[in-house]
Formats: sequence, C-alpha cells, structure tokens
Amino acid sequence: MNAISSTAPNAQPTRKPDWLKMRPPTGERYFELKQITKSLELATVCEEARCPNIGECWAGGTATFMVMGDTCTRGCRFCAVKTGNPNGWLDAEEPEKLAKVVAAAKWDYIVLTSVDRDDLPDGGAAHFARCIAAVKSARPGLIVEALIPDFQGNPQHLKTLIAGGADVLAQNIETVERLTHPVRDRRAGYQQTLTLLQRIKEFAPDVITKSSIMLGLGEQDDEVLQCMTDLRAHGVELLTLGQYLQPTTKHLRVERFINPDEFNHWQGIAEKDLGFLYCASGPLVRSSYRAGEFFAKNLVRERSQGLETRKTENLNTSSDHDPGETCNG
Repeated sequence: MNAISSTAPNAQPTRKPDWLKMRPPTGERYFELKQITKSLELATVCEEARCPNIGECWAGGTATFMVMGDTCTRGCRFCAVKTGNPNGWLDAEEPEKLAKVVAAAKWDYIVLTSVDRDDLPDGGAAHFARCIAAVKSARPGLIVEALIPDFQGNPQHLKTLIAGGADVLAQNIETVERLTHPVRDRRAGYQQTLTLLQRIKEFAPDVITKSSIMLGLGEQDDEVLQCMTDLRAHGVELLTLGQYLQPTTKHLRVERFINPDEFNHWQGIAEKDLGFLYCASGPLVRSSYRAGEFFAKNLVRERSQGLETRKTENLNTSSDHDPGETCNG
C-alpha cells in the first residue's frame, strides 16, 4: 500500500465511490437546528468538520456541539476545523447558551466536543466541565457524551473535566500508531491517547469510554488490528470505524476507499474477538454517529440502575450495624 502523502494544492480529491454519495441536508428539523445554533453563536462539529451525516443526524434531532470556539490550536492534517491561536478567549456565557438549547429541544442524549485549547492553562478543562454540568442541570436525565481533548496528558486537567459529570467520554486515536504523525498534530500522541482513556476508567470506573479510527490513510490490516487491540487493552468499551474523507486539497489525500464489506469484517472482530461492547463500523460512520448513540444510551441507563442497586445494598448493610459502633478503617 502506498505511503501516506498529501496532494498538491491544485490536485482534486480522489473520486468517491457510490456508497459514499450523500444527499444534501434538508428537512424542517435540520433548518430549525441550524437557526438555533446560529442565533446563539454556537459552533457544531457537524458543520465545522463537514460531517457527511449532518442531514441524517439533524433531521433526527441530534447535534454535536463544539465548545470553546471554532479555532483549534493544533493542526491535524485530516481535520477541517480551522487552526489558530484564540489567545485565551472563551465565551463565558456558553454553558448557559447550551443549556437553553438543550432545554428547548428536549433531547435525552447530546454530544459535546471541543477544539484543542493549548493556549489555556488547563486546556479548557474547567470550561468544558461547566458546559457539561449546565446541560445536565437544564434537563435532568439527559445523557451527555463528551469527545474531549488530550490536555497534553495532564491527569489533573482530566479529573477536572470528569467532574462535569459526562456519562460517555471519548478521545479519538484517529489512526494506527505508524501513521500518527503526520496524520495528527505533533502535540498529540498514540500512547498519550491510550493513557488518557485508561485514566478515565481509573478515575471514573462507571463512565463509558469510547474512541474512533479512520481508515483509508494507508494503514495495513495488521496495524488496524493492533490499534483496536491496544484500545481494548486500555479499557475502551465503544469503538467507531469510518472512512477518512479529504476535506480540501490542502489536507492529506485518501489512499484507499474501504469497501462496506471490510467495515463489516472489522465490526465482527471488534465485538466478537476483542470484546468491545459495541462497534459502529461503516464508510460514513463518525465518532459521534447516531447508530452508536442508541446503544450508549441503554448502556448508561443499565449502569445507572446497577449503581443505584449497589448504593441501596450498601445502605441496607450499614443499617444492620449497631448505631454505637464506629469504624476507623
């Protein structure tokens, strides 16, 4: 397979096969969401990253909101989000704006993601946590999935983010280890992502962990399998696999379009051989794809019920003790 490379400025992206062709987004719900986000000056990754599923998701009432602005301090060569230095800027009213949208829309599941903010002392962890807490407060019972930055591997910043109360936490490994650079920004790292995902389970065992791999960048099958194995070994429970699509001619080109049958093959390996609880795998699947939302929603509820059961059992056990007894353990 060819080595990874970028196209010349005037080159055209490789022609897409029929299974990647999508209809333009339409529908009343799509335009309603578009108007709401525009009026409140909220960014969505659906638009910024040119997601091919925007019509399907928005028509179904699901959107992935991108917090902390639309400018990323990193320059990954697959990503359509603009790169720059926000110089510490944050919208202090963003948590309340998001809460307003969620309360009005009456969703029961929402995805929040963000740009990387290496210009902020905590990488934006506290602000992101406030956004999560605000939407959960606005709609009790809301399930929040957060696709988070790596915070340059800082465990304290991760703990700050976790305190926001997200039910599902994701950090995308994006590609196989060999292709991490130049696919991802130099400040990102294969092991750094794996360590962060493992720490989530250490700090918050009941939180569901998730990651995503793009295919079509020149990876070999054995490398994909190793990447999936590494993710599972670090406690990742949900996985998505999708086709890399070149956003512009300035980005890395597509080395190969993966046939849908191959995606089905990888899904089988993920779930049956490696033990992922769920794997959404297909040409148009993205990290916040709706197909995985339904599974995650049920899983969160099952774990919440299990947690309540454990609390009740502990309470009943405690009530059997003599009130005069003390425990110094």
